[in-house]
Amino acid sequence: MTAESWNRTALLVIDMQRDFIENEGPMLVKGGKEIVPNVIKAVQVARERGILIVWVVREHDPLGRDVELFRRHLYAAGQVGPTSKGSPGAELVDGLVIREGDYKLVKTRFSAFFATHLHSVLQGAGINNLVITGVQTPNCIRQTVYDAVALDYQPVTVIVDATAAATPDIHLANVFDMKSIGVATPTLQEWTEFKA
Repeated sequence: MTAESWNRTALLVIDMQRDFIENEGPMLVKGGKEIVPNVIKAVQVARERGILIVWVVREHDPLGRDVELFRRHLYAAGQVGPTSKGSPGAELVDGLVIREGDYKLVKTRFSAFFATHLHSVLQGAGINNLVITGVQTPNCIRQTVYDAVALDYQPVTVIVDATAAATPDIHLANVFDMKSIGVATPTLQEWTEFKA
């Protein structure tokens, strides 16, 4: 890649929020805590390269009106459901901070592209290369990646040790599927050592 390529690249940090990562989180992804240092490093490298950082987060209506049907029970009886807007669980985990110049995108479904304006934002910024980090591999990572491929982003890269699922087997099976459709799957070290 050339230096100009980094200007056409965005790093998507997906769902690195307390409700998904911390041990007491109601939507805990068991492999999530392990990748936090790698996601922090990927963000640092992206900043050094001048790559646009897009913080993709779930934020739901506290009454659950915008939640998938299969999760609505988690918002019943007036309880604050997972990643409700303004709740502590919707906040990014410690060590990850949105800075000036970054972009925050709120989604309510698995894919960062579904019913959002992500594609328009990326097109407007001249972005056609995507690098993906976060949780969880079979759901939000995979759905976002498949939509990115369908929208002709090229290349699409999933940093294999800065993404996670409930188990290593689930993670690796989904990485295998994404690799088979042309998605690059480097380790964080391989990605950071790649010179423009």
